[in-house]
Amino acid sequence: MRLNHLIDHTVLKPTTLISDVEKCCKEAKQYGFASVCIPPPFVKMASSLLKETNVKVGTVIGFPFGYSAIEAKLAESVLAMVDGADELDVVINLIALKNQDWTYLASELNHLMPVIKKEKKTLKIIIESGILTDEEIIKCCQLYGVADIDFLKTSTGYAEKGASLYAVALFKANLPANMGIKASGGIRDYAFAADLVQAGATRLGCSASVAIVTDPANT
Repeated sequence: MRLNHLIDHTVLKPTTLISDVEKCCKEAKQYGFASVCIPPPFVKMASSLLKETNVKVGTVIGFPFGYSAIEAKLAESVLAMVDGADELDVVINLIALKNQDWTYLASELNHLMPVIKKEKKTLKIIIESGILTDEEIIKCCQLYGVADIDFLKTSTGYAEKGASLYAVALFKANLPANMGIKASGGIRDYAFAADLVQAGATRLGCSASVAIVTDPANT
């Protein structure tokens, strides 16, 4: 199974250097990855580096904890799109989720989605599945599954647990068939990446992307 076209080649560490982003973009072009996912301050640069290629520019909003105010997430989203972002990975307000404030989460989505969709950008919602109960994951699938988001995403990579086959399968069982599933967090080798795709993932967020696609099994 060839995975190149499913990978968001990622560098999101708080100490990210210009050279890291340049390397990320170069590798994305070389290996034909779906996108790069880089910190918001580098979106404009990545957009320039990837101009006239098929590689999309992705960034994160409300990252990594998700408890930014809705207005702050809106401002981040608008600036990212102005700078050239094609795809926005938005962390939901996990405090609201853990306090069962589903009305707040619906309001957050209803404020962000029209702005992002008006610009015809890809919206990925990160729910941090590794720290949620099955019931919370299913409720997220119900809330975001009826919305017009593009992907529900497992993890930021900053919680104690990242992507899992179980979570991806739970997503698949509770989301509409046409909704994308992005697995991310702790995907370091081809075997796990391929297993996640078999479980239902349609996009993979990886920093070990080159090691994954240069594995002999990636054919």
